Order: sequence, then structure tokens, then C-alpha cells
Amino acid sequence: MHLCGIRAFEQQEEAAGRNPRNHQRKNPGQACKELRALAAVMLTLAACMPSGFAQQASAGAAGPDKAASNLPSAPTPALTEPLDLRSTSRDFSQPAGHFLSNPINMYRPTSIAKASFANSVRLTDLVKDGKIYLSLSDALALALENNYDIAIARYNLDIADTDILRAKAGSTLRGVDATVLTNTLGGGSQTLSSSGAPGGASSGAAAGSSGLVLSTDGVGPAPEALDPTLTGNVQLERTRVPSTSPFSGGSSNTNTYDFSVGQGFVTGSQLTVAWNQSRVTNSNGFSTYSPLDTSVLRATLTQHLLQGAGIWVNKRFQYEAGYNRRLTDSTFRQQILYTVNQVENIYWALVSSYEDVQAKQRALEQSTRLESDDRKQLEIGTVAPLQVVSDQSAVATDQQALINSQNNLSYQQLIIKQAIARNLNDPALVTAPVIPTDRISVEELPEEKQPVEELVQQAFQNRPELEQAVLAIKKDAITLRGARNNLLPTLDAYAFYSGTGEAGTQNPNALCESNGQFAQCPANDPSIPPVSYGTSLDRMLNNTFPDKGVGFNLSIPLRNRTAQADQARSLIEYRQAELHLEQLYTQIHMQVVNAQIALTNDRELVKSSLAAREFNQQSLDAEVKKLHLGASTTANVLQQERNLATAENNQISAQAIYAQARAALYQMLASTLQHYGINLNEAASGQVNTTPVVPGVQPAPPSKEPSTTPPAAQ
Repeated sequence: MHLCGIRAFEQQEEAAGRNPRNHQRKNPGQACKELRALAAVMLTLAACMPSGFAQQASAGAAGPDKAASNLPSAPTPALTEPLDLRSTSRDFSQPAGHFLSNPINMYRPTSIAKASFANSVRLTDLVKDGKIYLSLSDALALALENNYDIAIARYNLDIADTDILRAKAGSTLRGVDATVLTNTLGGGSQTLSSSGAPGGASSGAAAGSSGLVLSTDGVGPAPEALDPTLTGNVQLERTRVPSTSPFSGGSSNTNTYDFSVGQGFVTGSQLTVAWNQSRVTNSNGFSTYSPLDTSVLRATLTQHLLQGAGIWVNKRFQYEAGYNRRLTDSTFRQQILYTVNQVENIYWALVSSYEDVQAKQRALEQSTRLESDDRKQLEIGTVAPLQVVSDQSAVATDQQALINSQNNLSYQQLIIKQAIARNLNDPALVTAPVIPTDRISVEELPEEKQPVEELVQQAFQNRPELEQAVLAIKKDAITLRGARNNLLPTLDAYAFYSGTGEAGTQNPNALCESNGQFAQCPANDPSIPPVSYGTSLDRMLNNTFPDKGVGFNLSIPLRNRTAQADQARSLIEYRQAELHLEQLYTQIHMQVVNAQIALTNDRELVKSSLAAREFNQQSLDAEVKKLHLGASTTANVLQQERNLATAENNQISAQAIYAQARAALYQMLASTLQHYGINLNEAASGQVNTTPVVPGVQPAPPSKEPSTTPPAAQ
């Protein structure tokens, strides 16, 4: 390779009609031709690179080891649409300013609007007569606007864009927190997570430093810095040196102005252009010119030939940042799915508590009415005193049950408020009870009749966890290729060119030799002609005093154990990611099957509980009639009341379980957004203009609103 580079340089010299060993004055503009010739040398050097590098650079998207991969034969998950979700119109993947348009903005700090802690207007509009009449659709819309988990997750979209901007500059990535937040209380929801350690492990003891385990993400040669950098150094030096010989001593003033511009390129090249200017005023007589201006322009081009060479290696962080952005979009969609399902579960829990209080109030009214009737009969002597005591015990029991139910309802109302509001201290919100206006219908869903394998395939297409796992494998493939490139030795070729020019006027203290004696030179000595600064720059650029050459830098790690360990670990992590993806397919398959079976069973459970409640209601009515006719006892009536209360509790519980099972099936299929008409762009912006429409619900039947005032206070 060394001979190839030298021969290429010689060929370029011969083609330009120059002898490298003789420096002759060339016409102006020759420096530009020189730079073009050196660029051609670098291209020739690239052609002399070993074939192994070319094979590695052309590996492309085939993956690290396609033949050894055995991924499941399932449809590739669809990407989250639309891509590049944003909470505002601002795109943090673009720089704040351009050098030509507005260079000042590049050095100004950015500003981020402070988050709003006020409730959306939609919540205020729902308050009527001091009560919040809340439908499930309104609850979901309010959650999309106000829920803290969603609001925090929105920032990850912009954080991922900042990593894209860093990658465009050739910097390493800081990463994005791609986890689903679960800080909203209540409403347990099922979800899978593809985050955590490679392979999906997220628990257990960590064996790394300080309990941390670092993956090989980002391993490999550092990309070239793609943002040009301008550096400058200005130095003013004043020196007075004692004289120790006729050739030394005196004073000198030295002004130095050094400037350079460095620019990296995605090919693995680095170009540096430096201009060094110095002005020296010297009182020593042996200095011919004072002041003396020296100008040097030097251009150096370096090209990686093995490690760090190629467009793919230097742009791999940009590719990875793009995958991170897609992962963030997918995680945000997963956050919406999770929170919507959670709020729906909270809503149905509120409905259950609401209906439970109504049932407990009816039971208390019945037992109170029975106790009042028996007390009247006691006064006329038709019942024993023990019967009244038994009635009072039943009333006390029903009162205690009602108080417990009322407390539970108050807590459920608080839970729904913290899920759909940001400011719980709003006076209009604190004291307002939440009245749920929707009830679940027991109609059969199309998904119950659909073949389970079709549902499984639908889940494979829609589940964000699978999308994230596939994207993680693609990221691991990038890491693996970077680790492979890091195994190579470091071999850099470089070429440089510089030109020098000097300008100045005769030193007033200059000494001239005459007959072996030194005397002060006469003023305007023709042997010391003045040289203008313009002439100096012309000589610097026209190849009058050139300095040029090419060379190689070689660094070979003799054992290379660190790179071997990183490459092996990156391949192991890739294999773990493959297993994790296969595991996700299996888990999702089982979840969908279980969700479909549970939905069918829970719907039948609701029907059974409705029939049982109707039977117990009719049994109670019949027993009361028999009591009035003297054919029954109060104990039998109380027993029937208990049976009816139990049947009502079973019905309320069955309806809540069925509602949650239906929501769980939609979540397992990741079709909640489509079924409810939730716009992902609106969810990302927090401005919901399209209210979700939840199928399979019906308005609550007219009934007496339960009271949260304890019975004793009533």
C-alpha cells in the first residue's frame, strides 16, 4: 500500500510537469492546481485499499449474520403512523440558526415554554350544578389533554429530535428514555415492555460497576466531526534578551495571528486549513528585515483507510438516531394505549362504585322500612321485641355497608380526577362529585366470533412492543457493524500542501559586510529591497515556496482484546434481541387467545348475574307479600334482602369485569385508537379536537343519584 501511495504521488507530479526535488517559481493560481492534484492522490489511495474493507463497507442492510438468524415467520410490525410526532411545530432535529442566515442564533440558548398546570376548558364545561357529569368519551379526551403520564411522555419526542441533531454533527447519542410511565393511580393495565437490558431482562442483580450494566450500543470508531470548527490564536509578545554574542541580544516585538478551520466528512476524511501570520520587529542588526511579516497557508487532508473509513461507519449514529426516533414514536403510541386503557378501567371502577352505593342505599331503605313496620307491630303486640332487635341489627349492618361503599365511591372519584385533571386544587373540581353517565352494553363484539389466528396476526401487525423489538434488532445490527469495524487496525493516509510568503522593510539596525567588517547598512540598501504584504500573499499562493507531501500513519494493536470483547458482546446482545423478539411473539399470541376467551366468558357471566339478580328481586317481592299475608317471617324477608344484595354486587362486579375485559382485548390487539377514533397527532399536541367515540356503551338509565353523606348524618 505504501508503494501504491508513493507511485500515485509521483504520477501526479509527472502529470503536472514538476520535479518534486526542485522548487521553482510557478505562475499565480498554481496552488489551486496543487490542491486538486493532492485530492486526486487521495482518491488513488482509496482505490488501493484492501478488498476486505470494500466488502465490509458494502454489507449494507443485510444484517450481521443473516444466514444464522432464525426470526419468527410472522408479519413485520407496522411502523407507528404518522412518523415524527411532535407536541409543537418546532423541530429540534434542525439547528436554531444557519451561519449565513442568522449566525447569532447558533450561540444563543434555546427556550422551552413552561408546562401548563391548569385544567383544560373541557373539564370546566362538564361541571353542572356543582357536579361533573362524565361520559367515557369525555374521560378519555380529558386524559389525552391533562394526564401527567402522557404530558411527560410528549417531551421524549423532542428529546429524540435533539439526538438526531447531535448525530448530524457527528457526536455520540445521549439516548431516549423509551419506557411507558405508570404513575397514574388505579386502573391496572396489562402491557409488555421491550425496554431494559438486551434480551428483555429488566430485573435481577446487576454485575457491572456500581450495579450498572452498560450495553455495547455506540461501540466502534468515533465518527468525524461534521460541524466545521474555526479556531484562532492571537498573541502579542515583547522580549528583551541580554547580549551574549554579536549575534544575540536586543529586543524584539512578535505579534502572532494563527487561524484554522477544520471540517470532517462522512467518508472518514478530515480537512484542516490553517493560516499563520506573524510580525516580528527586531533590534538585532543581523536581522535583515524589521518588521518582518511571515504568512503561511497550510492545507492537510487525512483519510482513514481501515478503521473509521467509509460513509456508513461515520453516519451510523445518524441511522441509529433515526431508529431511536421511531422507537420514541412507538413508545408514545404505547403510552397512549396504556393510559387510555387505564383510564377506561378507572371509569368502570367508578361506575361499579357508583352503582354499589345505589344498591347499598336500596338495601338500607328496605331494612329501615322493615324495621319501621315491625316497630309499629310491636306497639300493637303482634311481633316479639326480639324481632325488632334483629331488624335494628340489620339496619346497622346496612348502614355500615353503605358508609364503606360511600367512602369507596369518594376515593374512586378522586382517582378519576387525578387521571383526567392536572390541578386537583381547583375549587370547582375539589368538591364536585363525578357522575358517570355511561354504562356497558352486553352486545357481542365481532372479535369474539373472529378466528383467533386472525386476531393474533392483527396483534402482530399493531403491537408497539413488537415494533420496538424489531427496531432494537436493527439498532443492534448497527452496533455490531461498528464493533466489527473497530477490530481493524488504524491506517490513515494524509497529504498536505503549504505555501509561505514574507514581507518587510529594511531593518534600521541592519549590518552589512564589507571587506570582512560589519557596518550599519546604508538606508534603502538595494541589496535589501522592501517586499510588500501583497507580494508576500502572492508568493504564498503561487507556489513560490511550497511544502507538500503525503504519508501514512499505522497503528496495530498487537492483541486487540478490547475490540474482540466488544465485538463478541455486541453479537451476543444481538442474539438476545432475536430471542426476545421470538418471546414477544409467543407472549402476544397467548395474550390474545386469553383475552378472547376471557371476553366471551365475562359476557356470559354478566348475563348470568342479570338473571340471578332478577330472580332474587322477584323472590324478595314474593316474600314481602307473604309477610303481609302472615305466611312468612321477617327473618325470611331479611334473608331474601341479603340474597338480592349479593346478586346486585355480583352483577355490578361482572359488568365491571366484562368492561375491563373488552378494553383489555382492544389493548392486546393494539386497536384501541382505531376503535375509539383517537387521533395520535392530537394526542401528541395535547389539543384534542376530535372527541373519542367508544362503541358498546349506552347512557345510564334514569336513577336516583347516590349520596355521599353518611346515613347517621342524614
